[in-house]
Amino acid sequence: MKLLRLSLLAVATLFCGIYSFAQTADEIIAKHIDALGGKDKISKIKSIYMESTAQIMGSDAPVITTILNGKGFKTETEFNGSKIIQALNEKGGWMINPMAGSTTAVALPDDQYKSAKDQIYVGGELINYAAKGGKAELQGKEGDLYKIKLTSKDSSTTTYFIDPATYYLKKAVKQGDMMGQPVEITVSFSDYQKTDFGYVLPHKIDTDMGGSFSFSATVTKVEINKEIDPKIFEMPK
Repeated sequence: MKLLRLSLLAVATLFCGIYSFAQTADEIIAKHIDALGGKDKISKIKSIYMESTAQIMGSDAPVITTILNGKGFKTETEFNGSKIIQALNEKGGWMINPMAGSTTAVALPDDQYKSAKDQIYVGGELINYAAKGGKAELQGKEGDLYKIKLTSKDSSTTTYFIDPATYYLKKAVKQGDMMGQPVEITVSFSDYQKTDFGYVLPHKIDTDMGGSFSFSATVTKVEINKEIDPKIFEMPK
């Protein structure tokens, strides 16, 4: 009987530990959302237009990023006299990359689209992740940062690292593709600033493509709720 009581106690303790662990993941994500301005504030954002300067291979490259919440994401980068475009919408993605020999729009492979499509949402996939069919798992800490693994409805995974002091996202790690080869992409975020709208955004973004290629971008201009034509996210015919 004593052994049975101890076994039941162990099961109960394990169950409570798992439940608390899951709740803690949700609490961290909720605090992260609050740090960005709160769910109510974010729900009022229909679009974000950003101008940035990227440092690529020692050269400055102007970048325009456009997000129409839940509808589309697009980046346009001017580099060495060429314009590199990547766009995503609710159905798929495409890109034009003259530096890779593509001067016309080419559809993104399905796996690349699934890995990147969370960018069509303001705030990324952590916002309303459960409603989108995602699952969050707290994996403890790495250094001082909370480590949360998020698995999307399409089984794409991203690991997020959140600062417990500010609840800002410090970096995100996911599997990606570079020139047809799988790579681990690490994106680091810093210099968070509050916009006039009250939404907080990182103004310094550093991207590492598996150690073989890296670049950084500094945001110079942000416009919230600018009128955006959804057609800009459609693949040219």
